[in-house]
Amino acid sequence: MIIYKSNAKEFINVVREGQIDYVIHQNFQNQLGHRTSDSEINSWRGSLPIMRDVLELAGCPEDAQVTIECQIPNTSKRIDFIVSGLDSNNAYSAVVVELKGWEKANKTGKDAIVTTALGGGIREVTHPSYQAWSYVDLLNNFNSSIEDYRIQLSACAFIHNCTKPSELEDTFYEEHITKAPLFFRGENRKLSEFIAEHIKYGDSKNVVELIENGEIRPTKSLADAVVKLLDGNQEFVLIDDQKLVFESALDIFKEYDSSKVKQVFIVEGGPGTGKSVVAINLLAKLTGEQRLVKYISKNSAPREVYSQKLKGYKRKSTIDNLFGGSGSYLEERVEPNQFDMLIIDEAHRLNEKSGFYGNEGENQIMELIRASKTSVFFIDEDQRVAFNDIGRVAEIENWARQLGAKVYKDSLQSQFRCAGSDGYLGWLDSALGINNTANFDLNGIEYDFKVFDDVNEMFEEIKSKNIEGFPAKGRVVAGYCWPWKSKKNKNEIDVVIESQNFGKQWNLENHGSGWIINSESMEQIGCIHTCQGLEIPYIGVIIGPDLIVRNGNVITNPEKRDRHDKTMKGFKKMFKEDREAAIEKADKIIKNTYRTLMTRGMKGCYIFSEEAETREWFKRG
Repeated sequence: MIIYKSNAKEFINVVREGQIDYVIHQNFQNQLGHRTSDSEINSWRGSLPIMRDVLELAGCPEDAQVTIECQIPNTSKRIDFIVSGLDSNNAYSAVVVELKGWEKANKTGKDAIVTTALGGGIREVTHPSYQAWSYVDLLNNFNSSIEDYRIQLSACAFIHNCTKPSELEDTFYEEHITKAPLFFRGENRKLSEFIAEHIKYGDSKNVVELIENGEIRPTKSLADAVVKLLDGNQEFVLIDDQKLVFESALDIFKEYDSSKVKQVFIVEGGPGTGKSVVAINLLAKLTGEQRLVKYISKNSAPREVYSQKLKGYKRKSTIDNLFGGSGSYLEERVEPNQFDMLIIDEAHRLNEKSGFYGNEGENQIMELIRASKTSVFFIDEDQRVAFNDIGRVAEIENWARQLGAKVYKDSLQSQFRCAGSDGYLGWLDSALGINNTANFDLNGIEYDFKVFDDVNEMFEEIKSKNIEGFPAKGRVVAGYCWPWKSKKNKNEIDVVIESQNFGKQWNLENHGSGWIINSESMEQIGCIHTCQGLEIPYIGVIIGPDLIVRNGNVITNPEKRDRHDKTMKGFKKMFKEDREAAIEKADKIIKNTYRTLMTRGMKGCYIFSEEAETREWFKRG
């Protein structure tokens, strides 16, 4: 979708007449059915007259094409400004310009992230050079016209109210600035020279229209690279029933091509059965066949970690485009059957509503099925750890029927985590009071499970697992019962156990969702949000006061969770409406949380609770 498109001559005239913001807004309303914000209108009013001056300085051909607010197919992202035509070799060429009205921006310690005044506060945002380049990279890798017509795309960023020197130019961001040069206030002529270098002749072939009408699929170069990423990577080798489920998914995928009937495949599997391994193999296989496919998870941690593990032949930022969250498939953003396959990992974590405030869309399960010809849901209902988690097999089946999809079901049984021990999982369910099982102790189970009376000793024991270096072999996690003070003040200590003279910070914000594999993250404590769906050889778990044992009964208390814990959002409202139902649901969520934390370790799990009776309960194993 393009909000505004004209030749350079017409654009310059409309700007000169003071009508450009009005014309763009009228187009916006006509195409989207609603008006946009005053701030966006003001941004057009402030930046586009400057771009007129830049084009005139560049001697831009009158029949070059100017495109404003061009939505990148398959995303909700819009490119601010594009100038297109032919270069000096008569090759198709387009220059993407990211426009910013910032007066100032500051460096952070995060790659491609800066801070600036936005929306009434100081916010972290993407560096403009990275933003411009990432749009070009997305088109280069997922738009068939770029490959078929050999369209040359160039990127730059123009921060037209910001004067030099600026922290945006810091050498920390040099890699991104090299790929998408920065231009500041007073550098109109430099920007004009950059545009003139790439646009020599007019746009008789309508380059942007070729891009807009291009098929959305992985290009051959990306497809070949993704196949190479998994080739010989032992971490993603399919074993036993993983291979069976993988092949079944491919057969179901082919079924759509012959029947044109939507296909939904539900795969159930407990911790360590290889759900994510199958998911990543499906992603690589179908991307390698240049089919439009995406790995989806509500929690960002698995996406970040698997994206990092797959980088190599392509930059991580390119691989990132194969991964996405679960809230981007609203009807107004995505066409029905737009994707060949959506692979939904950790489907038990799906929510009903999307958006920052949880008020967008109708139902994520419905939206995902609607958006794809084939949907594969990997699910473990015992890993629902938040009040707004709606991922259930019955819910998926219900929406599949409503959307006319054919449903298939399978399961993954073989245990490849927790030393391959189903016995440990059975004992854990019994110990946490989740299910009554025949596993009353850990006798005969070859899994390194220990209960520590001293949390410092446990921490040091886990830390010692990392002496061989990276990749990480041990990490410590905890129930979310302590406030994240260090998020705002890096000198604050978060997880404090005074009786043990113990204090550590939660995972640093700049480690983000990649905390569990970050080479510098050992000194911090992770939580459910940074480890669910992932694994590590050894895990240490600090059980908070939200779970204690009294007289052989496992007792949970949601009031002991930190008040900012989003997994308990909705508890108080339900408590007022149905006290018993709220307590029962909170009990299940807390127990599921510790079950999930205590099954992250492939070789061992060490635990600590400040409560002596609770420690003794788990020692009986």
